[in-house]
Amino acid sequence: MSPTAALESPQPPTGAGFSDAVTFAFGDLDAQLFGVARVGLSPGEDGAPQASGLAVLFSGFEPIAVRAAGGLPVAAGAGWEDVDAAGVRTTTQKPLSTWDVAFVGDDASTGFALRFEALSPAGALAEDDPVAEAGGMQGYEQLCRVTGVATVGGEERAVRCLGQRGHSWGAPDWERITLARTVSAWMDEDLAIAVTAIRPRRAKSHADEALAASLFLPLDEDGTIAAIAVPEVRLSTTTDAEGRQRKAGVELFLDEEDPGHRAAGEVLCGTSLDLGRLRLDCSFFVWRMEGLTGVGRYDVLRHAT
Repeated sequence: MSPTAALESPQPPTGAGFSDAVTFAFGDLDAQLFGVARVGLSPGEDGAPQASGLAVLFSGFEPIAVRAAGGLPVAAGAGWEDVDAAGVRTTTQKPLSTWDVAFVGDDASTGFALRFEALSPAGALAEDDPVAEAGGMQGYEQLCRVTGVATVGGEERAVRCLGQRGHSWGAPDWERITLARTVSAWMDEDLAIAVTAIRPRRAKSHADEALAASLFLPLDEDGTIAAIAVPEVRLSTTTDAEGRQRKAGVELFLDEEDPGHRAAGEVLCGTSLDLGRLRLDCSFFVWRMEGLTGVGRYDVLRHAT
């Protein structure tokens, strides 16, 4: 799959359990501000479209605003700009290039207003990829430059950092899935990784998970960034007693002769959200890779029980 501007719009439902979402994440280590915002569209039980939203903002490594909402009615044919859910709104300024996202917390004195500008082409997860088949979802991710302001207790603070914008759609079958991982590391404007992992219901460990990754780095002398699909991916995670991610290692190999690209990370901040039958362990990591220090997101979505 080579993402085009047409894929930026909400995709038509393909059956029961279908969902479509765009997700924005950022991490400003200097300002100690980290956040994620998501809006989604899906058909309700009667087939009518409904919207959902989710956002988390961390300041000083503590969650200061958490909102989630779902099942909200929207007009037929609604686009992303028509969704206002859990205080999250997003606008596409230029497809595959520039987006705005805003979030307002419950108390109206906390949130953010940010612009995401793509630094890379899209790293795609195609429908026929083993990970997409295992998880029932396809989509793409892009490394972004993030600028704007976050509001903390009524006080505005500048945000200037790296982040990621993704679009995913499909019909995940949670009767067959134990958990799904979303891992990213934004090291520099020309170096980042994005990893997706799906653990089937019968699997017992990392070793049994389906893995896919994109490596963002320049391949040509002119410095143009490419999104490279990585054929061999290894992900290891250390968790606490409740199964929440605390440390992680990623190894990426482009071919048999490649010495590999390795990243090691540890948690900076995190929280868990009850999403009904699912639980989201949302966290941000500090990563070290090839002499650089960066930030990234590590989320785990699993059965609530």
